[in-house]
Amino acid sequence: MMKQRLGIIDGIRGFSLIGILMANMLIFQYGIWGMDELEHFKLFAGDEAANIWLKIFVEGSFMPIFMFLFGYSMIKMKEKLEENGGKVKRHFARRFFLLIGLGLLHSTFVWEGDILFSYGCLGLIMMIFLNRKPKTIFIWAVTLLILTSFIGFGNMMETPEEAERIDSYVQKANLIYADGSYSDIKDFRNSGEDPLGLPPAAYLFIILLTPFMLCPLFLFGMYAAKMHWFTQPNEERKRYVRLASILIPIGLLLKSIPYLMPNSIWAGVAEILGAPLLAIGYIFAFALLYAKGVNPVFLKLFENVGRLSMTNYLLQSIICTTIFYGYGIGLFGQIGVLNGILLAISIYGLQVISSHFYLKVWKVGPFEKLMRIGTYLKWSGNSKKKTGTAVAANVQVEKQA
Repeated sequence: MMKQRLGIIDGIRGFSLIGILMANMLIFQYGIWGMDELEHFKLFAGDEAANIWLKIFVEGSFMPIFMFLFGYSMIKMKEKLEENGGKVKRHFARRFFLLIGLGLLHSTFVWEGDILFSYGCLGLIMMIFLNRKPKTIFIWAVTLLILTSFIGFGNMMETPEEAERIDSYVQKANLIYADGSYSDIKDFRNSGEDPLGLPPAAYLFIILLTPFMLCPLFLFGMYAAKMHWFTQPNEERKRYVRLASILIPIGLLLKSIPYLMPNSIWAGVAEILGAPLLAIGYIFAFALLYAKGVNPVFLKLFENVGRLSMTNYLLQSIICTTIFYGYGIGLFGQIGVLNGILLAISIYGLQVISSHFYLKVWKVGPFEKLMRIGTYLKWSGNSKKKTGTAVAANVQVEKQA
């Protein structure tokens, strides 16, 4: 059962990486601010339709899958640590601080779209839910999902001054990313230049709000793990069908509202709420493949990518910045949205092949190994099992802490 469960989780994680790469391709090609200002770049036939397709089917709905699995894995790791007599909170604290450090290095020296730093910070917050009951976690998840969705209420428009600053920033970024040296791009990325010109209080509010925006999917993942979902695919098949058939259409409809009714005051709410609902629908749709008896060789390809998820995620950054930035090939803003999607599929295909052959030689990826060493403080990267008495004592101490 454990082997099958891990296969599903790794498979879903590997599946999420293709969507994450396609969505991130907009940032690699145009920058965080430029991805919504495509009029400044060279576009080709079909790019407008491809961009809308990305916004509805992909953007904002694959990264939450990673968040869901992060929460799911936290509970499974907690169970393993308790079984082996490890100190749960200490192990998690080391793991999340290491994740924060990797995220800072990634964002400073490689790419501006890093997620590892946020995951590490949020992981520290999520530790308060480790010993909560499933019902409590579910209530928190639903409540936060609804409340944070209303941040998009009113779909506020940019002021002319903000629009002018953003245009100027995007044009400047276009020149630097396309033609600049590594040091030019790194200095620009870390300059702290703000095209919106918001006051410090606004950024403090954003920093305080961000964990609440990200929490729901983490909590849903923790809930699923505590309820032992994805452990018996054949027995859970009806759940997969029911949730996928409900959540995918609802998610797609909500994410389409900004394009069907662009002037609606509810467009922002619909988009923010639709993204995570679609993500959860995708999770159950992919899990259904395990209950339908799909060729295990096909599923194993996704599992291999998922087992090396951190390594593959960081490699995507290195490969794409080399392709698009001036110190590499310098194709920033040149290939278009549709070709960017095709490039993402090609890169992912190479990662499927490389992951397959890598795991024939090694069992763990280099960055996954680093995380294990930092978590368990052992070169083997594994927790040491203790006697039954020691295990019971440690579990009791953790629950009282």
